Order: sequence, then C-alpha cells, then structure tokens
Amino acid sequence: MTQPDRTVWHPSNNEQYVVHDFISHVEEKYQIKLKDYSDLHRWSVDKTSDFWLTFSEFSGMGLNRDIEAVHQKSEHMIDSKWFIDSELNYAKALLSNRNQGAAIIYRDEKGRRTELSHSQLSSQVGSFIHTLDELGVQKGDVIAAVMTNGPETVIAMLACSAIGAVWTSCSPDFGVDAILDRFGQVSPKILITIDEYQYANKKHCMKEKMEVICEKLHSVEKVFQVNYGDSNKETTIVKNAEVFDQHLHKKIEPRYTPLPFDHPLFIMYSSGTTGEPKCIVHSAGGTLIQLMKEHQLHINIKPNDKVFFFTTCGWMMWNWLVTSMASKATIVLYEGSPFHPQKDHLWKIADEEKITHFGISPRYISSLSSEKMSPIDQYELKHLKTVLSTGAPLLNEHFRFIHSSIKSDVQISSISGGTDIISCFALSTPMLPVIRGEIQSIGLGMDVKIFSHDGTESTKGEKGELVCCKAFPSMPLYFFNDSNKEKYKDAYFNKFPGVWAHGDYACRTKDDGLVIFGRSDATLNSGGVRIGTAEVYRQVEKIDEILEAVVVEIKLKNESDVVLFVVLKEGFKLDQALIDHVKSGLKKNASPRHVPSEIISVNDIPRTISGKIAELTVKAAVEGTEIKNREALANPESVDLFVNIFDHEDGD
Repeated sequence: MTQPDRTVWHPSNNEQYVVHDFISHVEEKYQIKLKDYSDLHRWSVDKTSDFWLTFSEFSGMGLNRDIEAVHQKSEHMIDSKWFIDSELNYAKALLSNRNQGAAIIYRDEKGRRTELSHSQLSSQVGSFIHTLDELGVQKGDVIAAVMTNGPETVIAMLACSAIGAVWTSCSPDFGVDAILDRFGQVSPKILITIDEYQYANKKHCMKEKMEVICEKLHSVEKVFQVNYGDSNKETTIVKNAEVFDQHLHKKIEPRYTPLPFDHPLFIMYSSGTTGEPKCIVHSAGGTLIQLMKEHQLHINIKPNDKVFFFTTCGWMMWNWLVTSMASKATIVLYEGSPFHPQKDHLWKIADEEKITHFGISPRYISSLSSEKMSPIDQYELKHLKTVLSTGAPLLNEHFRFIHSSIKSDVQISSISGGTDIISCFALSTPMLPVIRGEIQSIGLGMDVKIFSHDGTESTKGEKGELVCCKAFPSMPLYFFNDSNKEKYKDAYFNKFPGVWAHGDYACRTKDDGLVIFGRSDATLNSGGVRIGTAEVYRQVEKIDEILEAVVVEIKLKNESDVVLFVVLKEGFKLDQALIDHVKSGLKKNASPRHVPSEIISVNDIPRTISGKIAELTVKAAVEGTEIKNREALANPESVDLFVNIFDHEDGD
C-alpha cells in the first residue's frame, strides 16, 4: 500500500490519456483485458512483436504489418532486425504530422522570438534539400553541425534525414579537441556552424575555433554558416563558407527518400573510460517508433501540445525534443542561459508560450531552490501539465520544490535512459500515481530488470545493475570503426552475457517504481551529458605541473559533483592560479561540462597491477562505500588518502 504522504500526483479522472486509447485498441484487436499498467507492460514485453506492430498501427507509421517481419531475432541481441522490408522517412514523419499551430517557436536570452509555421518549415527544409542535391550529398553521407538550439539546426537536420544522409551535432561551447574527437572519426562531408553565440550576456565568437576545425577536418567539402546576430549578414568567419540563410528562400516542397527501417539517422557520442568518444549510430525507424511511443503513451503528448526541453544540440534530449513533432506537437526551442536576463526567465517563457510539457534537469531545480525562487507566485502556468527531468536522479527535495514553488498539481515526470539508446528505460506514465523520489514505471516494450553482481534478479528494494533482457528497436545499429561490433559488445554486454547492462545502479521499489543511484561505472554525468574520463585526462596531461590525475563523479549530501584529484610534480603547489589554469583549459579545449566542481591535490592515486587508474576505487573511498578490489591494487595504501577526504578538507 502506497504511503499517502509520498504520493504527490494522481491521474485525473477527467482526462482521456493517449495510453487509454491505445489500451482500447489492443483489447479490441487481441480480445484480451488489460486492467492496469502492470498488465500492459507485461503484455508489451511478453508479446514484443505484437506490441511494436500494434503501436506502429496506432501511431500511423505505415510500416509492414506482417507479424513475422516485425522482429527477426538472432543469436546475439545486437544483431536483431526490426520491421523487415518496411520503408519510412524520419523527416516526412515530423513534417507531415501537422498540428493546428506553429511547428517551431524559438526564444533566446536576448528576448528574440521566432515562430515558424508548418508550411514555412517545410519550404525551408525543401530549399536546403535542393542545395544538398546540388552538392551531390548522397544517402549515408555525414552532415555535422556545431550549432545552437535554433530553428536553423532543425531545418538542416530535417533536410539531411529527408535524403538519407546521417546527422551529427555538437554544442558550440565544445572545445576544438572535443569536436575533433567526435567529428574526426565520422568524416563529415558537410559542416554547418554558427558565427557566434551568447550565454549569460556574454558573446562568444566562433572564428578561431572553426578555423582550426575546418583546417583539420579534411573530409569536409562545404561549410555553411548561420549568422546568429543577423541572418541577413553576408559575411562569414570561415574561409569559403556560405551563409546558410541564403539557401532557404526557394519555394520547394521537400522530397523524401523512402528508406529501410534500419537506415542510419543520427550519430551520437558516448564516452567510455578510455580512448576517444564512441560514435553510436542510431536508426531512423528505431528512433522514431521508440520516441513516438514515449511521447504518446508515457508523456501523454497530444496534437497541439507545446513541448520544451532545456537542452543543447550536444545532448540526446535535443533529438528527443525535436522528434515530438511526429506526435503533432509544437516544439519550443531556447538558446542561452536559463537564468538570464532573470532567474525565472524559462518560467516566464513557459507562461507566455502556454507550454504543456516542460523539461529541465535536477541541477536546474537545485539552482532555483538555492536562489529561493518561486515561479508559482509570478506565473499562472495554467497550461502546464508535466514537468520532465533527466540528466541525474531527481531527489525528494526536487519533487517538493516543484510542487511548492512551481505548480502544485503538475505531473512530475522523472525519466532515465541515455545517449546509448536515444530514449528511456524508465519514465512516467499517466496510469499511475507519482511517488516522491521515484521514477514511475519501466518503459513499455522494455524488459528492464535489476541484477545482482552474480547475474540473478534482485528483489524489490535491493540495489543492483539496471539491465535489459530483450532487444528493442532503438538499440544502436553499430559503432563507427567497429566492424566486428567488439566495442559495442564490450560497452553493454560484458558484465552479463547476452543482457544489456546500462551502467546505472538502481532498485525497483515496492510500488513498482524505480530509483536510480547514479552511474555504476566510471563514466561521468555532468549536467545530463555523459563524459568519459579519458576526455578530461587528455586535457590535463597537457599541463606541465601535473604528474597524473583521476576524475570521478561523487555523491555527497544528495548532490553529485565531478571532482578532479591531481598528483603534482615535485616543487609545484596547487594554488588558485593553477586551479584556474586547469579549469580554463578544460573549458576551452573540451567544454564547460568537462570542468570539475573541485580540484584537490593528493600524493598518490590507486592503480591496478597493470597500471590502470582505479577510478571506481577512488569513488568508493570518497563516498565511504565498500572497496572491493583493494587486493588488486599495486599501491593499496593510496586508497586511505581518499577516505573521508572531504572531512579533512573541511578541517583544514
């Protein structure tokens, strides 16, 4: 029985949710009765092909209706095939499913507002397709963008996917090395950049950065530049670049190339603990059907809803947000600081634009709380139905703050998944109450379980590894430069053979919800973006004063922070000047998200006998949890340097 004081939202008896219509469709088609969410989820996992086929019909995707073609199993989960012989086009799905309102609303911290109708968006996409055709861009060619979260980025992506090219993007605050680490592996044919951007009232010119990138990306044949300050400006910061806006004025309807369900759509980047970022290729069909399922059956997005997520183009939530157009929603884009020109700026926009689904991160909620902000006192937010949050676990105090200071009756939708699956393993549902501190449900069609270290399923309340035991459509197609899928298998299938291990430490609750405690591997999670420790080390190694370093994400006092521990060369001291030098180097050459919250000097760092830095051991020592591999260390005495280190810091 749920404790009443922990239940913070109940489904409305006055609203017909989209999932109710889906259940009626299933019950009529299969002559079965699904009495609650548990029944629906069990059916979706037990009858995987029936579920995905039925949702494809329900959502109007127009895929092959042969049940035998829905899911072709294989010896290994990663070789599964979906919707054999079906054809679709991702861009067509987004541009054809029109609502009665705008397609895109854009706002920024400078106060600018742009609105694009569906006909305007389609015409501009068609115009840029014409340009790509003239340049000879073919199916499978890569188009890369270093762009802000503006309409031009959506236009370029839709034109790219319409003709079967593959889209990949980074945020402009990424440094040169971080961008080259990504784009350098995928050899883009076309590069799109912005000339400058503004954050917290400070302008950042891209000229120096893009000159270096263009010089080193030898595969690029043409560069387009979006002029952030003035789209009519004809000058460019990159030699021989063309102004993007000048290619949007032809009155041409888009042409859509019919493509297989598993045609590559997006390249996303997720870093391991060593080496360059992994280049993860996602399919058009898998991305589309998975996200439409989440938007409609879980988030309850309906035609004419307005969906917002505070994101950059370097985070998968951008792809998630844009795809909601396929469910006939208007997308609201925002560029700039969420706290400029005023601390509650995003809520002012939510009120003015009548946003129905509003997405942010726990860190943003923490910032509002620490600033004693109370949007509920300033704005009605009467159209707001759902506040979504991802990027880190949403804590009890975050739930309380949202209801006390933002809107008392809003559904809080904590969601969790990743770049790896470009979607969610666990998220909300309008069929169940919201319990403070928990994610409501496991995603439909997702056979998620919690495993103990020995590979057995954990009982409710027992912490363990979040795994998925059956294939699902939005699994990656492959990684770049991984012809035998060895990197792919190593990333997710080494821990439990044949089972996807996601790297999250979690437990199921007695209410069938989910609590996630953070990453179970050494990957860092900074502002919702997964960062490999190797990306940090590559920059720190350039600093003469530092001998070696270890970076970990730690959780203390209910907050997660990224901390960099450094061993200095003899004769050097970690003073403020060196700290500033390290942070500025990471910010410039990687991105602001690579900058640690703290930098601390230590005398030694735990290493395995083979010489590998033992990041998880450091994390465990700092957090005060069990240290399991002390005997496997070459220098086990070094672990003691990290035990209660923050208590020592406070004492100093």
